[in-house]
Amino acid sequence: MYVVIVYDVGVERVNKIRIYLKQYLNWVQNSVFEGELTEPEYMKITSHLKEITDESLDHVICYKSRDKRYLDTDEIGTRKAEISTII
Repeated sequence: MYVVIVYDVGVERVNKIRIYLKQYLNWVQNSVFEGELTEPEYMKITSHLKEITDESLDHVICYKSRDKRYLDTDEIGTRKAEISTII
């Protein structure tokens, strides 16, 4: 599945979440990650995010699609970094 995760969390948790998500997804913009995940990976990530966020203060949104080709996106402006796969 193709996943886009966006978050708005307390400043003390921003780096912890960013470092964690970089293990699985591409960092495309401040507080925005995207990429392909298996169902078990997705479940692991969302479970861990619940552990490291404060649900009374933080907000995380996970958008899911069967495949990136079913996700229509429009971009305005300049990307901060190109997404690449290192083999």
